[in-house]
Amino acid sequence: MRTTRDSARARLLGFQVVSNDQVAEGAWCMVFRSEVAALLAPGEFVEISVPCDASQVLRVPLSFSRADAAAGTVRIEYAVVGDGTHRLSLMRPGDASTLVGPCGHGWRLPGGEGRSLLVAGGIGLPPVLAAAEMLAAAGRPFDAVVGAQRGSKLVGVDVDLLRAAGSADPECCVVVCTDDGSLGRAGFTTDAMADLLAERTYETVFTCGPTVMMAGVARLAEGAGVGCQASLERMMGCGFGACSCCNVAMRDGTSRPCCMDGPVFDAGEVAW
Repeated sequence: MRTTRDSARARLLGFQVVSNDQVAEGAWCMVFRSEVAALLAPGEFVEISVPCDASQVLRVPLSFSRADAAAGTVRIEYAVVGDGTHRLSLMRPGDASTLVGPCGHGWRLPGGEGRSLLVAGGIGLPPVLAAAEMLAAAGRPFDAVVGAQRGSKLVGVDVDLLRAAGSADPECCVVVCTDDGSLGRAGFTTDAMADLLAERTYETVFTCGPTVMMAGVARLAEGAGVGCQASLERMMGCGFGACSCCNVAMRDGTSRPCCMDGPVFDAGEVAW
């Protein structure tokens, strides 16, 4: 569970947009400058206040793919799915607002030296990229499976960065899947994952993407006896566990707030 000390890490900070460009069908990439860059750990998130509409009182929760403490910049990718993210896509270099962060519990580095398997679907790729760079910095080997509905919806620059993160390992395998076969392998990420599980031994699985995909990933990992961490996507209304909008049902019959106890959970504890 999240401790009081962890909760105290989140703070209100300003940010200024460096760039904000469309990078795939329905997806944008924003780089902003903020003090939070030195505070974020892989898998955590920020709650962004989007300007231009006083009626929008809730912040937009977004994960990140890279935080550069030296440069003071954070890179986020997001899908435009509603008014808040639409207005976010309209922010231009030099525009400023505020955010709350760092929020949540992020990825945990595996205890052993074994190979990890990363499985990302759609806009779930950014936090998985952050996990890949965490593993690479620790000298841990990994493979990855990345999927999207079609090639035009895949954030190709993140796939390139994922490959770059694993470039020190000559055995690193990055598999791209699309539902319609327009790019890479035709089919679902879980199909490619099953093939890799049959070929290689893994210590941990990291996953983020659509819930139905992560449920399948969790089942495959459990069946193979491999631990699995899942970064869940929920509408986090307040970001502090007060509104109960983002509660996650657990196998033990309890529920836990995604914003405080997640977004990264032990997949084996989640009631998918």
